[in-house]
Amino acid sequence: VQLQASGGGLVQAGGSLRLSCAASGRIFSISSMDWYRQSPGKQRELVATITSGGVTKYADSVKGRFTISRDNAKNTVHLQMNSLRPEDTAVYYCNADGTSYDGTFYFTPFNSWGQGTQVTVSS
Repeated sequence: VQLQASGGGLVQAGGSLRLSCAASGRIFSISSMDWYRQSPGKQRELVATITSGGVTKYADSVKGRFTISRDNAKNTVHLQMNSLRPEDTAVYYCNADGTSYDGTFYFTPFNSWGQGTQVTVSS
């Protein structure tokens, strides 16, 4: 299963960006889809997560500013980022956890990462 992220860029503080991530391959189901971020010298941190039923969780630092959503039919997840701050600058990665199939009878759990997209917020 492959994940393709898009939507990063350069924005001024207070601005908005929308990230998208599409999963492809032999997907039977996806349970959770997440966004992580990593800035230089820091560990990768979980930004937001959404289950297949639409339950969401956010890091305290982004609550009220970021919104995660997903389209189960299209196996996509989005991250709407508003009121961006310079400290939001990072490479953002999407992650998906689910089950793949081989087209016959075999089902295999998967955990896949997207390639990362740079978000830069200028002050």
